Amino acid sequence: MQILYLSLLLTLLCSFTTPDEQATLRQWTPAAIVSDEAVKAYSLDSCFKAYPISDAIFSRMKGKSFKQNCTIPRTTLRYLRVLHRNIDGKTQLGEIVCNQTIADDLVDIFRKLYEANYKIERITLIDDYDADDERSMSVNNTSCFNFRTVSGTAKLSKHAQGLAIDINPLYNPYIHLNNGKVEPANGKPYATNRTANRQIPVPFINTSDLCYRLFIQHGFRWGGAWRTVKDYQHFEK
Repeated sequence: MQILYLSLLLTLLCSFTTPDEQATLRQWTPAAIVSDEAVKAYSLDSCFKAYPISDAIFSRMKGKSFKQNCTIPRTTLRYLRVLHRNIDGKTQLGEIVCNQTIADDLVDIFRKLYEANYKIERITLIDDYDADDERSMSVNNTSCFNFRTVSGTAKLSKHAQGLAIDINPLYNPYIHLNNGKVEPANGKPYATNRTANRQIPVPFINTSDLCYRLFIQHGFRWGGAWRTVKDYQHFEK
């Protein structure tokens, strides 16, 4: 009887979704929007997973985030599938490349953010922006791995190891306290007066924010607590 009930329930869920949505989920089309019914029919567990870097994914990365001089072995990186609520509250497909050592952390964090209806505008590989950090940040794209140096220095960033992630970077910008420079440049209006009651489409990251609390629980450090710069978007291990 229980098996019959589950079968009927699955049939009912599928009746509210479309073959196109199921194909989108199976193929995992980044930034695509799907219905909650489609997610239920596909299974939430299947929407939050880590995989080795496939040839197809690596072909997108090569020469961009995975630069010619990259010293990080491809085998130490993982490709994550995650869901998120976009600024309209709709379910959107996201993707992340990160270091294998934080893959489980990120899967758990992003699942909890999704289940709490936390809004993140977009989560696609920075390679879609030719690994240009400013371009990616300026459209509020959340990203992780990018073999690059820390802004304004010759030191490799934690992003170069896939051990750092930037969340909603437009509204949570990077601020150089010595000269006032803000990255992305169009994030300057959000560099000051960071109060919770400002009308923005995503949450400010601060010490009372769910995103902050989840990352700290998983042992990450927050760039918003740094003294010489303020990097409100940034979490690293």
